Amino acid sequence: MKTLDLAVIGSGIGGTLISSLNKEKDLILFERDSNLGGCASTFKRYGNLYNAGATTFVGYEKNHPVKDIFDKAGFIPDIKKSEVAIRVLQNNKVLDRVKDFETFLENLNKVYPHKNNRIFWEKIKEVDEKFWELKKLHYAKYSLDSYKKTASSVLELFSVFGFDLIKNANNYINETLINISKEYKEFIDAQLLITLQTKAEGISLLSLCIGLAYPFHDVFYSNGGMGAIFDGLLEDINVHKNEEIKKIIKEQNSYKILSNKNEYRSKNIILNSSIYNSSILFEDENIKKYYDKFSFSDQSAFVIYLTLDLKDVKKDFLHHYQIILKNEIPNSISNSFFVSFSSKDDNKLSQNGYSVTISTHTKALFWKDLNKQEYKEQKKITEDFIINHFLENFETIKKEDIIKKFSATSKTFKRYINRYNCGGRAITLKNILQTPSCNTPFKGLYNIGDTVFAGQGWPGIAIGVQTLNKELNAKC
Repeated sequence: MKTLDLAVIGSGIGGTLISSLNKEKDLILFERDSNLGGCASTFKRYGNLYNAGATTFVGYEKNHPVKDIFDKAGFIPDIKKSEVAIRVLQNNKVLDRVKDFETFLENLNKVYPHKNNRIFWEKIKEVDEKFWELKKLHYAKYSLDSYKKTASSVLELFSVFGFDLIKNANNYINETLINISKEYKEFIDAQLLITLQTKAEGISLLSLCIGLAYPFHDVFYSNGGMGAIFDGLLEDINVHKNEEIKKIIKEQNSYKILSNKNEYRSKNIILNSSIYNSSILFEDENIKKYYDKFSFSDQSAFVIYLTLDLKDVKKDFLHHYQIILKNEIPNSISNSFFVSFSSKDDNKLSQNGYSVTISTHTKALFWKDLNKQEYKEQKKITEDFIINHFLENFETIKKEDIIKKFSATSKTFKRYINRYNCGGRAITLKNILQTPSCNTPFKGLYNIGDTVFAGQGWPGIAIGVQTLNKELNAKC
């Protein structure tokens, strides 16, 4: 049996990016689904295309890891800049998150007036800019060289940020935005849920700044859906779609891989599967114990997919909105939901009408543990609640304009992309030392994606990919 250099399991952001950087190796990328991209894929149903999640494409700019990886991969995506990153709608108020700081601040002071707004948000922007200028960012374990690089990264962080690195986010908010209104605080927490999968409580000031500042960067829309980015990045990669890995057997200097179609052997394995699901792939007891020690992150998404017949609407919608409600959404852990519209001139996504993805945060195990009837009932309650509030906030859209609608829960994601949870555990002051790194104690076995350092979205996963690529090159 031929031995591969590299087997990548899962075509999510992490698996795709690391594959694109190693296309010169003898490599196969395995994807159990027919669509590439995992949580960020584009799929077809009822003859219409939908983005699986409300992923924004951010970080494609100079001196940013996302742009750096794309440049090294030799791929230029078909994207267009969103002049408004997110339009926030809350209690009949509108705030546009735009890149220009002074324009944003002027809008902010109208919606959430506070005498210290400039002090607070200048700090957010300043810390974020310093973070993306770091040169030694690295987090890995299990070898002397890895620990040295990690230590050097920590020293750089402390030299740049000092006590801001460990300062509590909630404390900074309360100290700076004294007597902050409930509405303003809910806006901040809703923004953090998009980027960090958590609210301000328990995170550091550094995480707060990175989480709130991403609209100060260029935010893009992907023509043809998010899936088009994955198709382009993987054009020259040996990709095996609809092939599920069933078992990985550790051998002396390689790994035997058993799929639903064939057998393979590889010197190195990169799992882009959730770290919480990886144990079941192995027979080796030590590897199983390693993965079992990571506690499950019980957080997922409830997602609604719509096709809207709005041929008579001349004005295009913005790409992204966030609706913040007064009360929590049923069966959710949030009082907000995120709305993504396809561009009217997107001849793929908008071929039969606007393609709309609406998502909110929920508990993964809640949906898993319901019986069939309860699942159906609770799903309808959540879906109806969100759609009703969606229609209330978009007066030009009527209920009869909805041509198609369906929704997804953690059980849906498990069926298609083999994971109940969406997003990893947010890096906080309490768990930072327990955060999984890209490498493992086992030679040739690696992880990438949103459940290992550095976490969520394109920027966070890209940092992890750069770290992993350094680790691979050091050993190969």
